[in-house]
Amino acid sequence: MKLSAFKNILKDKTNIAFELPNGSLVPNHFHVTEVGQINKRFIDCGGTMRDENVVNFQLWEANDYDHRLHPNKLIDIIELSESKLGITDEEIEVEYQGETIGKFGLEYAGGNFLLTSKTTDCLAKDKCGIPEEKIKVSLKALTPDAGDTCTPGGGCC
Repeated sequence: MKLSAFKNILKDKTNIAFELPNGSLVPNHFHVTEVGQINKRFIDCGGTMRDENVVNFQLWEANDYDHRLHPNKLIDIIELSESKLGITDEEIEVEYQGETIGKFGLEYAGGNFLLTSKTTDCLAKDKCGIPEEKIKVSLKALTPDAGDTCTPGGGCC
């Protein structure tokens, strides 16, 4: 989800809920401790230079059970970050503490912001020798042509 879409959804909400990939909710006393833009410049395993830009939110929960982050307050934080840091309209990546810091994508459904699982991938499969995935075929599904069959005693072997 891009930052502009996130802000548009927030405008119509009275509360914010983030749902983890396992279906549980981030406790509603969470704080957004960081809003920033991460610019990653790297070379993939095939030698291609790449640039990746994401808007980053860091969610944190504390023992502060009496305060809830209102959508208008989060919009104010985002707009301050846009003006002071020059944040652009990029995809959002969310950091949240589990057993270690997890990085998640972001979608919206059913009234909640969904933290989606992210995976690694090879960006240069064609250059680093990763074979294409083979199609798996069931041998039972193969039906031989009548002229291509070999029967016992038929003299074809």
